[in-house]
Amino acid sequence: MPPSHGHPAPGVEAVPPPMPSGAPESGPPLADWLRLPRPEALPGVWRCAHEPRSPEDPERIPARQLISGAVVSFLIGWLLWSLLWNGYLGSFWLWPLFAMTPDAVGTGARTFISYGYYTLVGVVLIVLFGRIGRWDELGRRILGRLRGGKRKRGSGEADVSAPHRPAKPVPQPPPHLDPVEWPELRSGGAAEAADRLAAELRSGRMTDVDHARIERAWKSVRTRPQRLASFIESVRAKGAAACGHPSGARDLPLRAARHDLSLRQVRIGTAADAERNPHEYRGAGIALDPSLLGTSALAVGPPGTGKSSRLARPVVESLCLQALAGQASVLAVSPSGARFVPDESFDVVIRLGHPDSTHDLDLYGGTSDPDEAAGMLAEALVGDLAANLPGGDSRRAATCLAQLIGPFAAVHGCFPAVPELRELLDGTPAAFDQLREKLQEAGQGAQLRELDAYERQSGRTGDIAALLGDRLALLDRPAFADFFQPEGGPARAGARRAFSPRAMEHPVRVRIDLPERAHAEASRILARLILAQFTECAAGRGDQSLFACLVLDDAAQTITPQALRGLQRLRSAHAGVLLTLRALDDVPEPLRGPLLGAVGCRMVCAGVTPWDAERFAEVWGTEWVQTRTVTNRQLVSDEPVTRILHAVRRLATGKYVTAESVTVRSEQRERWSASDLANELQPEHAVLSLTTVRGERTPPILTKLGTD
Repeated sequence: MPPSHGHPAPGVEAVPPPMPSGAPESGPPLADWLRLPRPEALPGVWRCAHEPRSPEDPERIPARQLISGAVVSFLIGWLLWSLLWNGYLGSFWLWPLFAMTPDAVGTGARTFISYGYYTLVGVVLIVLFGRIGRWDELGRRILGRLRGGKRKRGSGEADVSAPHRPAKPVPQPPPHLDPVEWPELRSGGAAEAADRLAAELRSGRMTDVDHARIERAWKSVRTRPQRLASFIESVRAKGAAACGHPSGARDLPLRAARHDLSLRQVRIGTAADAERNPHEYRGAGIALDPSLLGTSALAVGPPGTGKSSRLARPVVESLCLQALAGQASVLAVSPSGARFVPDESFDVVIRLGHPDSTHDLDLYGGTSDPDEAAGMLAEALVGDLAANLPGGDSRRAATCLAQLIGPFAAVHGCFPAVPELRELLDGTPAAFDQLREKLQEAGQGAQLRELDAYERQSGRTGDIAALLGDRLALLDRPAFADFFQPEGGPARAGARRAFSPRAMEHPVRVRIDLPERAHAEASRILARLILAQFTECAAGRGDQSLFACLVLDDAAQTITPQALRGLQRLRSAHAGVLLTLRALDDVPEPLRGPLLGAVGCRMVCAGVTPWDAERFAEVWGTEWVQTRTVTNRQLVSDEPVTRILHAVRRLATGKYVTAESVTVRSEQRERWSASDLANELQPEHAVLSLTTVRGERTPPILTKLGTD
């Protein structure tokens, strides 16, 4: 069913959809934008109006050699013509003219024939020396460079302030292929709806978000034909606002990147036109979409290199637009005060530890299973210490928490709040006695055995309850007193509405601000909790038609063995995670290699340390290249005449006479060495490799981040 017919996502209020602010400045830009060609391209290429490069010519002459050859051939041709014209070479070239000109021809005709012959000889010389100097190829290169410069300037002037305005008029295709006429709706029996939508589009009352949202709704109609009548009725009543998002929004208040919602792409930069890049990518736009983000992504670089402003923000912005179109759901997590997407672009904004926050975070991920809740909470509390825990992971901690959470939920009907769970972990006698009495009164024998098992283990060597209690104390602070209230607990006046990643079955846009400055360690615990809840809930969704994505800006100390296992499950669950790190030092040493192997898209920004660069160089591996080795050796001759000539040449040049030998061989070299990544990357540049959910991979691509 289209998004407007479903239940609103938690924390989203339905309001009447606003109309666009005004008509377009000139013409229908959306119509022209929809008609732009989008040819098939390699993964990561910005396809809107993309022009594939011509195949690389292995015999291509270098530009400097081509220019010098053209100049030399011109000078030789001009010299030969001058010698002929001035008679220095004799009159033999005029014999054909004398032989073909009758004696009875008048002076005027003779002059005309003579100059015609001179012109013919000049043209022959031009053609001859033009072919020798390859003037035609030089001309094509100059014209191609001029056209490329104009196209680049034209593309750079558009698409930021006016995302749908093409650089030049686009020819109108036939009606049965024109996307403005909605041919799919007409062929599917919704001609009336197609007429209404085409009129809305031509009048300028439709946005690209409206177009993508209605296309998404139509796909659901094609899978379930019984929805056709309600779809037509919605279009008849609301026009371009049909099948709207539950929030009523039809666009974002501000766009900082270039988007193509028809392909769900967002442009993040331009591949450098350099020999280090594959030929097909040189000069092409680089874009991300769900087929790439579905393999998860990692960006590493020091502050100020564009990880947040030129990667995370465009991705979040694109996912918010896709959520408005009913195609995706997004959860953006960043430190409080970070320059991120504005709050107005989200349905739910959670400011943990801030008294003005209108929403809360469910500590247990919205689950009713004590073991599942304990596993996610244990991952958050002690996941970063897994290497030092018994068993090498957090399973022992999860069992410990489950032995307390299960009995508590059995008698209270909800999971314990942070203060109540802390009392149980600290071993407070009153709390244990009260819980035991209630379990006995309720006849919960199985839960009593769980509690007894916990008490037998407490106080022994290797007991993890004390560590869990110490970590939980970081969340039991006055700033968090009104947060993390369990679902189903006692009603409180002014209680915030709790959010859990299970709501991401809906096209919801959520932002969570972490109190990084005041509560740094608590922020790390919460970041691990959100990552654990997202990977668990995204993989367990009943409806995985929406692409779910978590963008975790600054993922320091959040990567654990369990988190890596969760990342690997997301690819088949139509979900992904985007992580940014200042350095790989924020990840435990044993997990740095597995992290780079678990994500499909990797980016290293300018300014990384040689140690981080070495990890990426190792992951990207080597390739076969042909190398030319030039060797010069001095020539020594026993012949007197040759020795005299060598001596004269040495006297003239000041160098010994040498012979040059060239050796060509194939060898394996790193695609990008650690030294290149650490020292040669320019500011605002990055090297990235991409992988699709189908397994297609790209080599490392040198990219200039940002819009053109």
